[in-house]
Amino acid sequence: MWQELSGTIIQDWMGFSGRLGDALHFFLYDTIKIWFLLLAIIFVVSFVRTWVNTEYVRAHLQGKSTLYGHIGASLFGIITPFCSCSAIPLFLGFIQARIPVGVTFSYLISAPMNNEIAIAMLFGLFGWKVTAIYIGFGLMVAIIGGYMIGKMGVEKEILIDIRPTDNKLEAHLVKLALAARTKEAWSYTADIFKKIYLYVLLGVGVGAWIHGYIPTDFIARYTGEGNPFAVIIAVLMGIPMYSNAAGVMPLVEVLTSKGMLLGTALSFMMAVTALSLPEALILKRVISLKLIGIFFAIVGSGIVVIGYLFNAIL
Repeated sequence: MWQELSGTIIQDWMGFSGRLGDALHFFLYDTIKIWFLLLAIIFVVSFVRTWVNTEYVRAHLQGKSTLYGHIGASLFGIITPFCSCSAIPLFLGFIQARIPVGVTFSYLISAPMNNEIAIAMLFGLFGWKVTAIYIGFGLMVAIIGGYMIGKMGVEKEILIDIRPTDNKLEAHLVKLALAARTKEAWSYTADIFKKIYLYVLLGVGVGAWIHGYIPTDFIARYTGEGNPFAVIIAVLMGIPMYSNAAGVMPLVEVLTSKGMLLGTALSFMMAVTALSLPEALILKRVISLKLIGIFFAIVGSGIVVIGYLFNAIL
């Protein structure tokens, strides 16, 4: 409904059309959507956390293998229908809950790349075989990528303040009045939102310009069949862009119909959804540039490998 209303505002009421109209429609729709998700998700996560001390999740993970945490976070990403930017609020909540950094990155990788919207549209366009392979490869990137980041000891690269806690890993519920829970959750939500809302504006603005002004033919020209570097080029071209699975999947269908190999097209989709310039701009307020670079390098390399494997299998 909001997508239709934003289109009406930009195109019918304000009279913008063509590329500029598409870009402004994208900007208005995605800015409000992400702001709403930021406020709603951070508040919900913060509100739920008022029942649970900061060590509750860590206590649950204690004694379990590291692989358990990465697999669980990656599978959880399938049921959260977020793009790369929209997944950041829950990522922040996981960090604040002191879940291991590597595990939180497994979620951040998986959520935009493997969500149910992508799976449903992929199944509708390309069938169950392609969908099953895509899910398997997507989970592999999320699990391995998060595991590698976790092993690098990058906790010092987190820029936001994490509330102090004691060393006892006791999983017990906190007793508070409902009004106190609501006040604490809203206070934290407002504080986080003030720190990152301008980054959302800047990030979505860049994504909107690219969305409106970079034509499909330009992408297909350099990533067509016969180019051994097509997958690498597709990933590099996808990273500066920004969209969710629902937005980029029709583009994948168009690219494959113009001769791009399916693995190359899916690599492009993975890069657009799991790695994006707007995501990096928002993350810059949360983690260091060094960690952003590590994150992009590991996930980007994994997507490139998957693209070539996909082309070889299919």
